[in-house]
Amino acid sequence: MTPSKSLLFALCTLVLSQFAMAAPQPLDRIAVQVNNGVILESEIQTMMTQVKDDAQKKGQKLPSDDALRTQVIERLILTKLQLQTAERIGLHIGDLQLDQTIANIAKQQNMTVPELQAKVEADGQSFSQYREQLREDITLGEIQRIQVQRRIQVSPQEIDNLVKLIQEQGLKDVEFQIGHILIEVPANATPDQVENARKRADTVLSRLKEGADFREMAIAASAGPKALEGGIWDYMNINEMPTLFAEVVNGAKKGDIIGPIKSSAGFHIIKIMDARGLETKEVQEVKARHILLKPSPILSEERAKATLEKFIKDIKSGKEKFEDLARKYSEDPGSATKGGELGWAEPSIYVPEFAQTLAQLKEGQISEPFRSSFGWHIVELEGRRTTDATKEFNTNRAHELIFRRKFNEELQNWLDEMRASAYIEILDSQSNRG
Repeated sequence: MTPSKSLLFALCTLVLSQFAMAAPQPLDRIAVQVNNGVILESEIQTMMTQVKDDAQKKGQKLPSDDALRTQVIERLILTKLQLQTAERIGLHIGDLQLDQTIANIAKQQNMTVPELQAKVEADGQSFSQYREQLREDITLGEIQRIQVQRRIQVSPQEIDNLVKLIQEQGLKDVEFQIGHILIEVPANATPDQVENARKRADTVLSRLKEGADFREMAIAASAGPKALEGGIWDYMNINEMPTLFAEVVNGAKKGDIIGPIKSSAGFHIIKIMDARGLETKEVQEVKARHILLKPSPILSEERAKATLEKFIKDIKSGKEKFEDLARKYSEDPGSATKGGELGWAEPSIYVPEFAQTLAQLKEGQISEPFRSSFGWHIVELEGRRTTDATKEFNTNRAHELIFRRKFNEELQNWLDEMRASAYIEILDSQSNRG
């Protein structure tokens, strides 16, 4: 090789190596547009990995990646729509509220916050990712409560009817764990679309009766709200489950498969995954009083907490009385005029943060300030008792069961309405749902 050719070869080699080093790396891409927001390919891949990891730990089979991807995209779309609604109304979970929630979670697991952080990181997740996922989960819970609760009305007649039923049952109860698959029928469907959906439902039902795994089939085929969880709803009493379920599960036993059942949403297949009997003879009740401060543009999160800390100091020093401060400052209209008194109640009627705080208190003890979905509280536990199921308890229980049932139904209606009115474009040929 001549010197000039050698030099040319060397230059070419250098240029090619630099080109290779500078070759662009694959960039994240937009996979779905949801109104003015987007879902990135990385978000889809992250959730798919999480679902696969969870399934592997549980020994759960999954459908094809294409079917799983469709369900993941649908879940991310609904999440994005809810977060957009939260942003639109100015709902934001601040760091102080987030820290309080993390502290409550750590207490619930008998850990310190550093121990919880170590556990999270040992499971392969950074604590900052954990915090942001928790912030998102709290936001979703809050926006659902705000948007759905106002759609629910529980009439005195409904409560009276259920109280009578509870008394006739002698408080004997059965809770069902329901598996649910929905084969969706589009709004304003043609007869051919309805018939095609019916055929798909019949095919799914046949495969289930032949022994196919219910959870795998739900992830692959269901358009129901719990599809990504394998179609599984947590244990529910017949009076709190969605009406469609309640109408068909009474008298059913574990392993029964029911359907297809036609509704306006499509064809439903229901399986009784488990059933357990309960008999309530006594109830644990607590008597408590509290002061509530609601953060606002005028009262910051930090200021609300600091104010309650001062209240505690003044009460313990004898400078102020709890009931006087509650009457003067508490923003809970139902209890403020009574000095913050909440009366005797089963702890489960309260929001989780409130119930958890009560569980950790001794009689006569005042809590540190804590955050719930309503605002900042301090609560004093005045007493605990075990009592027979009274009429008041039955009334409270009836209201709670009816409210839960209606909440589940209205939540799904709200999500369906939001999705139907949104602009959604799936920029992905692998998914068949738009």
